Amino acid sequence: MNDHIAQDVTASDIDAAGLGEQPEPSPEVRALDRLVGTWTLTGGAEGTVRYEWMPGGHFLLQHVELTQFGERITGLEVIGRLHPFGEPVGADVVSRFYDSAGNTLDYVYELIGDVLTIWGGAKGSPAYFQGTFSADDRVVDGAWVYPGDGGYPSTMTRA
Repeated sequence: MNDHIAQDVTASDIDAAGLGEQPEPSPEVRALDRLVGTWTLTGGAEGTVRYEWMPGGHFLLQHVELTQFGERITGLEVIGRLHPFGEPVGADVVSRFYDSAGNTLDYVYELIGDVLTIWGGAKGSPAYFQGTFSADDRVVDGAWVYPGDGGYPSTMTRA
C-alpha cells in the first residue's frame, strides 16, 4: 500500500472539484509577500532571483539565475505549506528547489519580525540562511551558515 495516499477520505470530504474544503492562504506564507519582486544577489552567490505568487496565494515561486562556487545555477523553488490530499495543512512553511542539473533541495522558511531564516532541510538544521530586511524592505542582508565553519555572506537588493 502506498503510504502517501489518504485512506480515510469519504465522499463528504470531497467537493465538486475533488479537493475538499480549501483553506485560506496562511498568514505565515502571506508574510513572505515582502519577497515578491526581482532581487540582485551578492556575496557567495551572485545573480538574480524573482519571487511571484502562484494564483490563489498559497504558494510563492522563486525563479533563480545565479553563479555559486563557479557553477551556473538556474532553478525554481516552490514555497508554501504542505497539504497532501485528504490531510490537514502542515504547520511549517516549507519549500522544494529544483535546479537545471536535476537536484532537489528542501528548506523551511521562518519570518519573525524583520528576520528571515531559511533552514536547509528541517527546522533547526545547522545549515541555514539568516538575514534581516531593511526598514524599507529593499535589502535583505545576512549569511548562509554551514556546519564546520562554512558559509558565506549574502545580500539581496531589490533590482
